[in-house]
Amino acid sequence: MIRPVAAALAGAFALLFFVALSAPQAEAADKRRLTIGISQYPSTLHPSFDSMMAKSYIAGMARRRITTYSPEWLEICQLCTELPSLEKNTAAYETTPDGKPGMAVTYTLKPDAVWADGVPITTRDIAFTVEVGKNPETGIDNAELYSRIDSVDILDDKSFTLHLNKRTCDYSGLAGFDILPAHIERPIFEQGASEYRHRSAYDTDPTQPGLWHGPYRVARVTPGQSILLERNPNWWGARPYFDEILVRAIENTAALTANLLSGDIDMIAGEVGIPVDQALSFEAKHGADFKAVYRPGLFYEHIDLNLDNPILQDSRVRLALLTAIDRDAISQRLFKGVQPVAHGNVNPLDVRYDATAPRVAYNPDRAAALLDEAGWRMGGNGIREKDGQPLTLTIQTTAGNTTRELVEQVLQNQWRAVGVDIRIENEPARVLFGETISKRKFTGLAMFAWLSAPESIPRTTLHSSQIPTAENAWIGQNYTGYANPEMDRIIDDLETECAETDQARLWSRLQHLYAEDLPVLPLYFRSDPFLMPKNLTGVRPTGHQYPSTLWVEEWRLND
Repeated sequence: MIRPVAAALAGAFALLFFVALSAPQAEAADKRRLTIGISQYPSTLHPSFDSMMAKSYIAGMARRRITTYSPEWLEICQLCTELPSLEKNTAAYETTPDGKPGMAVTYTLKPDAVWADGVPITTRDIAFTVEVGKNPETGIDNAELYSRIDSVDILDDKSFTLHLNKRTCDYSGLAGFDILPAHIERPIFEQGASEYRHRSAYDTDPTQPGLWHGPYRVARVTPGQSILLERNPNWWGARPYFDEILVRAIENTAALTANLLSGDIDMIAGEVGIPVDQALSFEAKHGADFKAVYRPGLFYEHIDLNLDNPILQDSRVRLALLTAIDRDAISQRLFKGVQPVAHGNVNPLDVRYDATAPRVAYNPDRAAALLDEAGWRMGGNGIREKDGQPLTLTIQTTAGNTTRELVEQVLQNQWRAVGVDIRIENEPARVLFGETISKRKFTGLAMFAWLSAPESIPRTTLHSSQIPTAENAWIGQNYTGYANPEMDRIIDDLETECAETDQARLWSRLQHLYAEDLPVLPLYFRSDPFLMPKNLTGVRPTGHQYPSTLWVEEWRLND
C-alpha cells in the first residue's frame, strides 16, 4: 500500500536528529520514560482503517507485521519464520477453481509469538483476519489485498496457506495483512460487519492487552492528546530499554518545537513531526548541541485533484495549474534545496525511476495560454471566467502544519497571478484523512503526502477499481477518481510480468502516462527530520512507509 499515508501524509530525503531527554515526570519518577511528540493524532487505532502515519508510528511499537521492509529496504519476516519461496516449495503456482492462474503461499508464524495478554497468536487469528478483510461491509483500507485471497488453509496452529487468485511478482510479501486478535474482535465483528469499525475494541477499549503484540502495549489513551505505551511483559523479543513511551499529539508544529525546547517532550518523531524548514531553522539556532543526519526517503508531497469537478476534468486546466507553480523556488527558498522537486510519483532514488519521463517547467505565460485555450478568459477583477462562472477552486491540507500552510500561500499567490482564485479550507489531520479525503469530500484540491515501500506498484492510488465510493464502503485510495484503462492494464501487468525487461518497460510507460494525464500535481519529495538527543541510539529511520518504531526495542540511551 501507498500510504497517505492515505490517506495521507507525507516525500523523500532527509533525517535530522535531536532530543534532550527531560527529567522523568512525577508519576513515573522511578521509570525510564521517553516522551515523543508527533504532529497528528490518529483517527483510530484499528490497524485496518484510516491509513495515517501517526497510527502506523504508534502501531510500530505495539504491533508487528507478518512481513515488512527493513531500514535497508529489504523484505523481511517479523511475525513469520521465513518468506515463502518457489525454490523451497513454500510458494507454488496453481490454478484457481475458475481456471485462472493462481498461487499458493505458505507462512509459519513464530512459535513464541503471543498477544500481550498471553494468548498465543495462531492461525485462528489469520482465518479471522481474512474473514474481516474479505467482507465488503467492513470497508477496510486494504480490501484489494484480501480480494486476491480466495481461501486460506489452516495447516496447524502456526502454519497456513493462502490461495491467491492472481500470480504476482511480489508474492512473498504480506506487509499489508494486519493480523487481528480473534479472541477479542470476533464477538464484536459477529454483531454486524457494517458496524464493526465503530464497535471495535481498538477504539472502544484500546487498553485491552490482547489487542497488541509488540514490545509495548497501549496502557492509556487520552483522545486527541496522547497515548501511553508500557513495556509488554509477554513480548517474545529483545527486552526494550524504556519502561514507558508517551506519545503526545501537538498538531501545531511551532508548538511542537516549543515543547521540545521546554523539555515537555524529549523527541520529535521524524515520520510525523515537524517539516524540514523548521528543522533547518532549529539546526541553525541549536545545531551545536545536537547531531544532524540526513537520509533519503520515499515521501511524495503532492496535490490530489478531485476529477469529478468539471473544471479539473479538463487536462489543459490541470497542466496549467502545474505550469504556474514555481516548484524550484519552493524547494530552494523554503527548504534550502533539501526537498527536491518531484516531477512524478516515482522517486529518483527508486530503482524503477525513469529519467526520460516528461517534466513540466515553470512557465506562467504558458499556463495563461492553456487556460485561454480551455475557455477561461481573464475577468476585470483578475480572476478568469467561463460562461459566467469564476475559476475558483478550494485547496485543503492539514491545519496547523506550518510548512503546508506556507506552501499553500505560495501556491495561492502563484495561481492568482494567472487568474485562478484559490480558497484555503484546512482541517485537523484526523478530520482531513478520516473523512474528507478518504470519502472524497474535498471538492477541488487536497495537499498531502504518499509514503510507499520500494518498488511499490501504485494500484491503490491509480487503479480505477480503487476509487472509494459509498457503494464499496469507501474502499481504496484513488481519491482523485482517476480512471484510465491503459493505466489499469499497466498496473495489472506490473504485478504479473516479472521479467526485468517487462518491468522496466511497464514502469517507464506508467511514469510517462502519469505525467501526461496529471491526476495529481507533483510538488516535492519530502525530507522528514528526526529530532533526538545525541545519546539516543538505535533509531533507524527507514525512508519508506514502514516506520522506525518497528525496531523500537533497539532504542537505547547511552550515558
